[in-house]
Amino acid sequence: MHDSIEIEEIKKCSVQYILAVNDTLNVISGKWKLPIIGSLLFGKKRFKELQRDIAAITPRMLSKELKELELNSIIKRTVYDTIPVRVEYELTDSGFKLNHVLEAMVEWGVEHRENVLNN
Repeated sequence: MHDSIEIEEIKKCSVQYILAVNDTLNVISGKWKLPIIGSLLFGKKRFKELQRDIAAITPRMLSKELKELELNSIIKRTVYDTIPVRVEYELTDSGFKLNHVLEAMVEWGVEHRENVLNN
């Protein structure tokens, strides 16, 4: 984890700033990753629950995005030894930290929509 002094130094250097933004985008880019993370902010979910939460996502795309998020340590996949096998997905500590990003996006999106509709 970076301390706030190091983060402030990164914010002063355009090259490091852009690198950090690109690193973030590489992990969360795409149409479906943020909605998946947003859904998991409300707790553990099974595959079908995620599919119900995220309208229009295909099972194949959901599976692909979940695998990528797991590879990037944003979500954790737990397989339970039951019959039938039960699989749950949940956010890791790193995944939960994206809550700040999503909250800022929600605030901006609501404000932007209001501005666009009022013009």
